[in-house]
Amino acid sequence: MNNSQQLQTRQNTINQLFAAPVRLLAPMEGLTDPLMRQILTQIASDLGRPYDWSVSEFIRITQHILPAHVFYKYVPELHHDAKTASGTPIHVQILGSEAQLMAENAAYACELGAPAIDINFGCPAKTVNSHRGGSVLLDEPETMYQIISAVRQAIPAHIPVSAKIRLGYTDTSRMDDIRGAINDSGADWLTIHARTKTQGYKPPAYWDKIQSFNALDIPVIANGEIWTAAQANECMTQASTPHLMLGRGAVTRPDLVAQVDNDTEKNTDSGENTATLLWQDLIAHQIKFLEGEAKNDVVLVGRYKQWLGMLTKGYFEAQTVWEGIKREKNKAVIISALQASVRD
Repeated sequence: MNNSQQLQTRQNTINQLFAAPVRLLAPMEGLTDPLMRQILTQIASDLGRPYDWSVSEFIRITQHILPAHVFYKYVPELHHDAKTASGTPIHVQILGSEAQLMAENAAYACELGAPAIDINFGCPAKTVNSHRGGSVLLDEPETMYQIISAVRQAIPAHIPVSAKIRLGYTDTSRMDDIRGAINDSGADWLTIHARTKTQGYKPPAYWDKIQSFNALDIPVIANGEIWTAAQANECMTQASTPHLMLGRGAVTRPDLVAQVDNDTEKNTDSGENTATLLWQDLIAHQIKFLEGEAKNDVVLVGRYKQWLGMLTKGYFEAQTVWEGIKREKNKAVIISALQASVRD
């Protein structure tokens, strides 16, 4: 394809991706790794509302072009047409501050099969920010512009580039500058976590502040503090966008993506989630997680306990299991406790 054809192909791809309200599974460092993506995207597909795509945990770019095995470590789906076992596409997210180096790594990720490149300007982690990565760059809109522009120019014209941001670093005073940088850089869509870095994950999220970014001539995806279908609807209303990225709420209630768009099983007046996915239906997925690949069972059990701790916010049965196994290290014992929770 010549460049004109590639540009048209990219626009066609974007039109198709956003033809209906988009629902994404968020990238969350140390949480939505390949195993968790596999589980959560499978559940969503089984419930009849698959995620439109998910984004990988960020791949940190520092000093050189990363070898292929690093990309495959974070995104093993690249071995399978960049899709999970259930068919959900995975976009590759990169994080760094050196525009040319980010561009070169993005180009290599595309050679390995990345269907889209997402650039992280939202990570609030102190260790990341102290090395000029993630949300600290929200105080450097010109650097944001340089990075996105360099990535856009380096990768094939038919492959989209997106960015994920917060509303600002310490405050929202640079929102106009950030919006301008995104507008001029060639990004194909934008995801916004509706809090500043300083606000972290503390409620509330300021969904209404996303509205000002709708002036951009690209799709805008809202993210942050969406735990129920009611909050999802309120977020879409306040942000004036139909597109959502679901994060911790999707881990706590793996059926949230289906609840958001299921008119017959939306939240009750009390704001509680209705039981689209019952605890007994979730047991098999938890066991599959515990039987997943990991360096060792200690790592896997630790990761599972992290998930179970989050599930206690969505399922009362999870609290009972948690109390029984929180100090348990034997995977087989944990699986038995899960199976017993259904019999009980």
